[in-house]
Amino acid sequence: MMSTRFKNGMKQLKEIDGDGGEEVIKALEDVSPDLGRFIVEFAFGDIYTRKELSLQERELITITSLLTAGGCEPQLEVHINGSLNVGITPKKIIETFLQCIPYTGFPRVLNAVFTAKKVFAERNINL
Repeated sequence: MMSTRFKNGMKQLKEIDGDGGEEVIKALEDVSPDLGRFIVEFAFGDIYTRKELSLQERELITITSLLTAGGCEPQLEVHINGSLNVGITPKKIIETFLQCIPYTGFPRVLNAVFTAKKVFAERNINL
């Protein structure tokens, strides 16, 4: 039986990440189903459903956090797609990354921009 947190989380995950998010959760089923459940229930069921920030604001914070952490390009790819899905423009995504240069440095920003470039190409988006 699915908990309310899980149902709410899956609804948010689907709205933001579409099939990509569900694929991540399904890929965890045979190795760590609990991790998938934690992601859905906590991140998407508890955090993303809060009312104080819009989905666009949440996704901008998320892609900035992933850029800053570094080494999170697969997750960054999912959330760049999510950012586009909730209406953030490609130019705003790139501008958000550029804002991070003085604080995180060129290497992490380059990795994020190249990840965005890959996502934009897959979605046939030209800047």
